[in-house]
Amino acid sequence: MSASFDVVVIGAGAAGLFCASQAGQRGLKVLLLDHSEKVAEKIRISGGGRCNFTNIGTTPAQFLGENPHFCRSALSRYTPQDFVELLQKHAVPFHEKHKGQLFCDRSAEDIINLLLAECALGGVTRWQPCAVKSLDGPAQTGTDFYHIHSDRGLIQTPQIVIATGGLSIPKIGATDFGYRIARQFGLKMIEPKPALVPLTFDGLDWQPFAQLAGLALPVLMETGAADASPKQRKKATVFAEDLLFTHRGLSGPAVLQISSYWQAGEPVRVNLAPGVDLAATLLRTKAGSRKLVANELASLVPSRLAEAWTSTDEALQRPINDATDKALQTLAQRLSDWQLTPNGTEGYKKAEVTTGGVDTRELSSQTMESRQKGLYFIGEVVDVTGWLGGYNFQWAWASGFACAQALAAH
Repeated sequence: MSASFDVVVIGAGAAGLFCASQAGQRGLKVLLLDHSEKVAEKIRISGGGRCNFTNIGTTPAQFLGENPHFCRSALSRYTPQDFVELLQKHAVPFHEKHKGQLFCDRSAEDIINLLLAECALGGVTRWQPCAVKSLDGPAQTGTDFYHIHSDRGLIQTPQIVIATGGLSIPKIGATDFGYRIARQFGLKMIEPKPALVPLTFDGLDWQPFAQLAGLALPVLMETGAADASPKQRKKATVFAEDLLFTHRGLSGPAVLQISSYWQAGEPVRVNLAPGVDLAATLLRTKAGSRKLVANELASLVPSRLAEAWTSTDEALQRPINDATDKALQTLAQRLSDWQLTPNGTEGYKKAEVTTGGVDTRELSSQTMESRQKGLYFIGEVVDVTGWLGGYNFQWAWASGFACAQALAAH
């Protein structure tokens, strides 16, 4: 027994659901299938359960990949405002947090329900759970059709959309399926890596800082050209966000952002007191205070941080008026330009997204179709990765929409 559809979308996450709904509403006969029983788990857990579904400040500048301009076409044709209008159509309440991030007022379930309602409007057939055992291309079938061998039988279609995401968070069903399909049809890949992920540090080196676990503070954090001249350091990637100390290393928005750019073996630099001239302030305070250095420093940075930083140096365990100028200047320098080299990341289990994926040089930026006719790739499986803050969802909507507009009825 076999079934035929105009298009089969594999992967019922953000990009797949949206693409299927838009294609269905254009009159195509659409099948959406996923190996998982649950739909859109990544949406469900995102944004602390409230789903940071887009960012009103989205531009191509917030995306990285081997070809950072690839996303430009799709992003220009489906904007954050377009998705906001869809929420308004479905009466989904939302609010803006800082830096243009939009979240649901109630729950991420509102976004999932919206996408399912849009699929219903398009008459989309959805099979879940439904695993794909193998996939034959037109060259193998000797026709214009792909044959999908699934655990619900044979499916025939002239067009397949791969929306299976990356390797991030395997416990909710992430697999390398999309990458395997790309390789099967001879498409080049950019090596995948965990991104938007906490950084880890060597156990012994990290021991003095592990006691700070749970402490958060605003910082400036950078990577790239970190040991270079001031001129070269202009090329460094810098984020002004919050940092969070953990037992194993560093997390928080600043770290997640920088992790997408960090290369193994490279140091990162952190200014733990941005906007404060620590050296000048400490030297000025020295003239009229008998408080301990740690106590004076605690007025400039969190007290736990001040205590940890001064406790390892005898020259700083004294009243500030007894400390040498050099000791205070060294302290200020270390706090405002803390250099450390991660030994790795927390990996895919904690990564919000995956960088790398299907090489964009193999795809049309207008349609998301690959060099293999009738085979499309959208969302996270493609080598397009956004910053933290709703940008990756906007790429899901935009790439799904661009693809849906290009699909043909048969």
